Amino acid sequence: MSRTLRSLSLLLSYPTADLKAGAGELRGAIAEERALKPRTRAALDPLFDSFARDELLELQGRYVDLFDRTRSLSLHLFEHVHGESRERGQAMIDLRETYLAHGFYMTPEELPDYLPAFLEFTSLLPPREARQLLAQPAHVFQALFERLAKRKTPYAAVMHAVIELSGARGNPEALEELRRQPDPSADDFAAVDAAWEEAPVRFGPETPEPTGFVAKLRAWKRSAERPPAAS
Repeated sequence: MSRTLRSLSLLLSYPTADLKAGAGELRGAIAEERALKPRTRAALDPLFDSFARDELLELQGRYVDLFDRTRSLSLHLFEHVHGESRERGQAMIDLRETYLAHGFYMTPEELPDYLPAFLEFTSLLPPREARQLLAQPAHVFQALFERLAKRKTPYAAVMHAVIELSGARGNPEALEELRRQPDPSADDFAAVDAAWEEAPVRFGPETPEPTGFVAKLRAWKRSAERPPAAS
């Protein structure tokens, strides 16, 4: 399960030349680990095919249109749970402390609710603990899946895979509340959060060190003191 979670984390990260070149390795890792159902693995093929077929700029443009220009598709989990409320700040602190307790370090400018980072963290946990943590925002994953599926983007398959790994259906009331929220297109520039105009968070080690699976693709500016737990 750990390799699959880390692969999904990378697939939801901003496309880079390294990620494009290593997508085939991620596909192989997911297939080998078999943490996902065959149908779920097959649903990821269009995204993997796009990494092999399309130019990097095209991949990056689609990613930005989806996740940077569309607030309802934000990959920051607390954006959907707390919005701009005061609770969001405390939730950030609590999640960062959870990371630190497990030896998962982030720089001060990195936001702990960023979904690729969240999935990377869960990949360090034993499977049971990982599922328990993934289950907590399962309603957010479901809402994101539905919005991505509506846009007919292959990224919807990644979110479906995350839901499957969580093994949870999510809070139905919370999901209905998310469904009632506006879901504008990327062309609705008035809906773009001004905070996203700042420099993008960079996840790349200053001095890369081998840490295990696809280490050469890792882009994180932090170190984990313990290796991913075997699944």
